[in-house]
Amino acid sequence: MKTVHHWIGGKSVEGTSGHSGPVTDPATGAVTTRVDFASADEVDTAVAAARSAYATWGTSSLAQRTSVMFRFRALLDEHREEIAALITAEHGKVHSDALGEVARGLEIVDLACGITTQLKGELSTEVSSRVDVASIRQSLGVVAGITPFNFPAMVPMWMFPLAIACGNTFVLKPSEKDPSASVRLAELFAEAGLPDGVLNVVHGDKVAVDRLLEHPDVAAVSFVGSTPIARHIHRTATGHGKRVQALGGAKNHMLVLPDADLDAAADAAVSAAYGSAGERCMAISAVVAVGASGDALVAKIKERAERITIGPGTDPASEMGPLITKAHRDKVASYVSGAAAQGSEVVLDGTGFTVEGYEDGHWIGLSLLDKVPTDSDAYRDEIFGPVLVVLRAETYEEGLAIVNASPYGNGTAIFTRDGGAARRFQLEVEAGMVGVNVPIPVPVGYHSFGGWKDSLFGDHHVYGNDGVHFYTRGKVVTTRWPDPADAPAGVDLGFPSNR
Repeated sequence: MKTVHHWIGGKSVEGTSGHSGPVTDPATGAVTTRVDFASADEVDTAVAAARSAYATWGTSSLAQRTSVMFRFRALLDEHREEIAALITAEHGKVHSDALGEVARGLEIVDLACGITTQLKGELSTEVSSRVDVASIRQSLGVVAGITPFNFPAMVPMWMFPLAIACGNTFVLKPSEKDPSASVRLAELFAEAGLPDGVLNVVHGDKVAVDRLLEHPDVAAVSFVGSTPIARHIHRTATGHGKRVQALGGAKNHMLVLPDADLDAAADAAVSAAYGSAGERCMAISAVVAVGASGDALVAKIKERAERITIGPGTDPASEMGPLITKAHRDKVASYVSGAAAQGSEVVLDGTGFTVEGYEDGHWIGLSLLDKVPTDSDAYRDEIFGPVLVVLRAETYEEGLAIVNASPYGNGTAIFTRDGGAARRFQLEVEAGMVGVNVPIPVPVGYHSFGGWKDSLFGDHHVYGNDGVHFYTRGKVVTTRWPDPADAPAGVDLGFPSNR
């Protein structure tokens, strides 16, 4: 059986802790791989390798960094099919979705290739007599990333390319459920000429995570995952003096006004709710139908959902694959099974679904719940599966109030033909990313990704300008070069003024 090892100091390193975990093919339910789990000592070894590499990488030229980054980008593009296949094998998402994940990760590598412009400082001359002031940004040192199972390639690439381009070295702790893609990315980066120790990958569970949060040589931590864990990451790491960006969970709403194109809205709702089996932090999981739009919209969503083909990700005909684990599948199913008792109308029940020839896979069909109460479990919790809930509101104001009352504020969308209503919504809604007739408003790489409220802990979003600022710190240099003909200034105990 294949075993996934750590990547430390530029090479594959077999684990020594004696602990490992299973990696399952979600389509078959079979354990196909084992992954080493790092001890605290093994994490220390990875951090030491990163710290040693920082001594030279941190002072390397921008030209050197970008040349490596461009070569990595070319290799990543060349191997995108291979990486997508690794994602499908361990996560279960269909191949086209896995390819899309790699493509979105490439956007951030593109941004990192242009780091020379992102790190340009500022200079003000003659702020006072013969005095200049410059603002510059410098790297932090060793930084870490802790990433989730749902995007095993894209989310790590939200972090390490930009951090490394800024001059930092990196320790990645990917999800233990689908670890192979991250190791392959590290191998390709090494092939591109990245010096040993600049990027390290350690696998494991809470032992590895907690050591990274506590380690005195780790200057910053990036995290994407559930809200409870994001809160723990933020509190623990900041308690140890680290800079933290921790992206948490979501309950993304789509507000559909009566004037909307309901066919377009239904297409968008199905695509955004059920893509990748709903295992996306930007999935639309709640539709708020306003006024007369409700009945027709639900009927159109049901009609489209019933036509979706579910099967193994390796089958080109499959549009949606299985869930990551059997335990997660059972948890998702429980929200549908208990929905009617909590006041919802079950329009589609996917809990009994299976795929012929793959009966042991982690399958669940598409589920649709209508007229869902706001105090029900299916509405309050982040289900993270192919379950779409529909709520009803009489007016725009009532619908907006439902959206804003949610403790989550990751992403949201409005569907309408009314420009005034759309403008109001983008200003009034309490969320970090807003779509207008766009169901999944994930920003392009040169803007920043991040939510509000319980969807983000920390001050910085990921990638874009926020990412550059997170992985660097500012320094202001004030310089005076007096003219040789100047008389000595003498002692002056007064507060300096700019004259």
